[in-house]
Amino acid sequence: MEIGFRTDLIVENKVIIELKSLYIIPPVHFKRVVTYLKLTKITVALMINFNEVLLKIGIKRIVNNY
Repeated sequence: MEIGFRTDLIVENKVIIELKSLYIIPPVHFKRVVTYLKLTKITVALMINFNEVLLKIGIKRIVNNY
């Protein structure tokens, strides 16, 4: 059976966590997370990019208001 998507982490069916280590995150990654939110009916996601000088700069919150 083929899986349509793979998230990095789902915490208590309330938050999706996507982990990245990229110099610049292309917009397609944000669109992918929004798709994950719609498919799972979860409203909040965090995209964490570890390739930043300060970790707090690399944390992006994504909200789906479906």
